[in-house]
This record gives sequence, C-alpha cells and structure tokens, in this order.
Amino acid sequence: MNASTQLPPFAGKTFEVRYDGLTALNAYADDGIHMRYEITEGAFAGATGEVAYTWQHVAGEIYVISWQEADRSTVVHIDDFAAGTSRSFFTAPSLDFYRLEGSLRAL
Repeated sequence: MNASTQLPPFAGKTFEVRYDGLTALNAYADDGIHMRYEITEGAFAGATGEVAYTWQHVAGEIYVISWQEADRSTVVHIDDFAAGTSRSFFTAPSLDFYRLEGSLRAL
C-alpha cells in the first residue's frame, strides 16, 4: 500500500521492461510516487512522460504499479523484481487494450 512513510524498494531506480513489440525504460523517483517513462522500441516508440503512480505490495518482491498518462492511457504492471518478470495491462487513447508479458531488469 502507498503509505507516506513507506517507500517501495524500486524507488530511485531505473528498469527496462521488454515485451514482444514494446520496450520501455521506467525511472522511479526517490519519492516513491513519481516516475518517468520512455518507450524505446515498438509501435509506441518515442512516447515519454512523467507521471504519479500508485503501488501495492503483493508478495515477496512482487508489486502492482499503476498510473495514467497525459494522453489518458492507463497502465497497470505486475512486476516481480526477484524473478525479473513483468506483466503489463494497458489501455491506449484509442481504447485498444493490451496484455503483455516479458522481462524486467535493473539498469
């Protein structure tokens, strides 16, 4: 749960998520509530932004992380930092819905 006195273990770190057809960099700020993303490969390449996110601990090193982008896209990640896996569910401004799974690695 997002608690003002609690920071997620990924705060202050940058990760690459690599899915089939989409690669992105997620840079989490030290504050535990802001991040910068950059899509580096795929149909959405070039998209960047800074957003406020929410997070919830699931179990072990698994976290649910969600945010809404300026173009109204919504994104939900289920990231397992121990296993290096990421599942992403997002709705684009076109209302197309995507379900992706792939790798997660710290940079």
